[in-house]
Amino acid sequence: MELEITKIFQDKLLEWYDNHARILPWRDNPSPYRVWISEIMLQQTRVDTVKPYFEKFMKEVPTIKELAIITEDKLLKLWEGLGYYTRARNLKKAANMVLSNYDGEIPSNVEALQSLPGIGPYSSGAIASIAFGIKIPAIDGNVLRVIARVMANKGDITNQIVKKEIAEFVNRVLPVQRVGDFNQALMELGATICLPTGIPKCSICPIQEICQGYKLGIATELPLKAKKKTRKVQKKTVFVLHSNNRTAIRQRSEVGLLSNLWEFPHIEGHLSIEECEEVIRKWNISAQTITPMSNCKHIFTHLEWHLMGYFVLIDNIEESDFVWVTNDEIKKKYSIPTAFKAYVKYLFERK
Repeated sequence: MELEITKIFQDKLLEWYDNHARILPWRDNPSPYRVWISEIMLQQTRVDTVKPYFEKFMKEVPTIKELAIITEDKLLKLWEGLGYYTRARNLKKAANMVLSNYDGEIPSNVEALQSLPGIGPYSSGAIASIAFGIKIPAIDGNVLRVIARVMANKGDITNQIVKKEIAEFVNRVLPVQRVGDFNQALMELGATICLPTGIPKCSICPIQEICQGYKLGIATELPLKAKKKTRKVQKKTVFVLHSNNRTAIRQRSEVGLLSNLWEFPHIEGHLSIEECEEVIRKWNISAQTITPMSNCKHIFTHLEWHLMGYFVLIDNIEESDFVWVTNDEIKKKYSIPTAFKAYVKYLFERK
């Protein structure tokens, strides 16, 4: 019976994938380098967001050698808007390790892959199976959800024991041939059919007949997952200080959240205009006008920033700890995190 289920799983899933797989730029010519870059970009980031970044990255940094020598500023500018900037820095570190330790060739061995910064069990499985055809599972959140429903596994999928049960199941159904396609098909199924929110599209699922969750009528209840901890909220007031077509920015610390990126000056708390005037005076800046901008919120993994902003037109640029830059320099040179996107947009669109 298990062999029959395995064959149905493999045949039905791959047939569906052949007919319904999305056209994605990294699937065309899945070289180890292209697969690696795409998998890192796709970590905690939506496919539609990644597509234009991947295509631009491949044009600007088409080889490992060029990735190893690119300046951090240029790399972070290419990455601007994708978030989780440690991923970009790890790519550069890993590229240098590949050049020095593996003669410039990305290794196919899973243990060697996992020795590279930024590559964990999922990424190594994806690279090894898709780029090299090695029979190993690649289990991301989509796959955990699909297999939990197929197995009708009621365990918490964040639990390591449950993850191991799911990995063992996937190992049993992995085909010898087309293992990379099979792994991608499982992920594709989770992204387009076996959805995490709303109602899964069970009626058009290619593996419906072997899905125990569907048969038991509990697919929508699975997978079970422990409740996330409440994120800490930080309130901040952002200042867009502007004079003579130049705007003040400053560089963040070399360590910690958003390290080394550029930002608009900001302080803790939500301030009134009167309180803002006092802060601005302490910066030895004379304000002509202070205009409120929209409030916005940015969510990190364990933290939320609740931002309110003020556009401050000032008389003259005085000596300060800020760097004063033009809009064009911001566009081309300085990496400003997505957290400040609304204020960058305001700056660029103001007349």
